[in-house]
Amino acid sequence: MRLRAGVDLGGTKIQVVIVDDEHSVVGEARRPTPTSGGPEAVAEQIVQAVREAAATADVEPSELVGIGAGSPGAVDARAGTVAHARNLTGWEGVFPLGPTLTEAIGPPVHLANDVDVALDAELALGAAKPYSSIIGVWWGTGVGGGIILDGKRWDGRGAAGEIGHTVVRLNGAHCPCGRRGCLEAYAGRAAMETRARRLAKRKRTSLFAIMEKRGRTQLTSGVWAQALEEEDALALALLERAVAALGAGVASAVNLLDVEAVVIGGGLGTRLGQAYTERVSAAMAPHLFVPENPPAVHTAALGDLGGALGAALLVLDRGANTKAPPRQARASSSSR
Repeated sequence: MRLRAGVDLGGTKIQVVIVDDEHSVVGEARRPTPTSGGPEAVAEQIVQAVREAAATADVEPSELVGIGAGSPGAVDARAGTVAHARNLTGWEGVFPLGPTLTEAIGPPVHLANDVDVALDAELALGAAKPYSSIIGVWWGTGVGGGIILDGKRWDGRGAAGEIGHTVVRLNGAHCPCGRRGCLEAYAGRAAMETRARRLAKRKRTSLFAIMEKRGRTQLTSGVWAQALEEEDALALALLERAVAALGAGVASAVNLLDVEAVVIGGGLGTRLGQAYTERVSAAMAPHLFVPENPPAVHTAALGDLGGALGAALLVLDRGANTKAPPRQARASSSSR
């Protein structure tokens, strides 16, 4: 049996799966993304997660036929490097992630953008299968995106799909990218946490108490979900603000491309699930140019494993990372 690994590198977690030829998961591991130490620390945590996942699959890491990895930041697939992964602490410069992992583990490593591989997995195995034109919206630490047209991913000149940096309000809130008014400034988990910390100085909230009780240092998707269950007023208000921004931004993309479907994934998207997918769909309606014929809107069917499964698919197409131009302009925010 030929086994391969898929690595999903997110803003708060590293998810690894070991899959067989039928795409069945036979081993997995999950570790927190380091918040210090820069890309070297992240690479070491990936190595440990791959080894742990391989052990659960009863295979030596060196015996894997390949490792695929989806990463935020500017991914140069040919060189195996990642740069400007701004939602990962201390990752500004260029780092040879692929060669570093290969040296430590053994098998060849194939890199691609994190949202692209997650959307590829949904197209091959999940919610996007019935459609030939899709917008993927990965709602997590940032808001990442991907586009499928005529059954193929549309990369543009290397930076297509950055829906998180669609402007939803002129001269609006500051975005982690340094610009103003981006969708991510309202809906990205990192931006939401920044606003929550500021507002918590004068408004009561259980968000940070939940975070500390869970042993977290960030407001993860699980923290937000629990705060919503407790009907925390600040969490509800910030999620309402995020949904409104998502509705405007995603509808604008639909107006431009007229796709058949929208798939919503990412850490927050999958954790909050169908109820919030329906809320985003409702928030899109007032902004659609053809409201009587809206696209289908689905929650990503593969859940937390979608990015890792998509990364594992990279190994099946060994030419995928060498035939396409290097994706140096692709600097997606992490959606996990």
